[in-house]
Amino acid sequence: MAKKIEMKFENQDGKVVTYSLDNPVEPVDAIAVQAAMDEIITQNAFTSSGGDLVAVKSARIVERNVLDIELA
Repeated sequence: MAKKIEMKFENQDGKVVTYSLDNPVEPVDAIAVQAAMDEIITQNAFTSSGGDLVAVKSARIVERNVLDIELA
């Protein structure tokens, strides 16, 4: 099972921009995630086609199960 943390930000155009990282540390420390996302905005670490990131929207852990199908 592959897990990712998705961090959602709002950009200057008011659109949601999602960045994801593989294999998040668990259990997730919400305070650390908030601090990291705030720092991304403060440092202007990322930009998007809609401009700079201006606000934190949300964060979540996404778990995905993949089952390959054997084809003849």
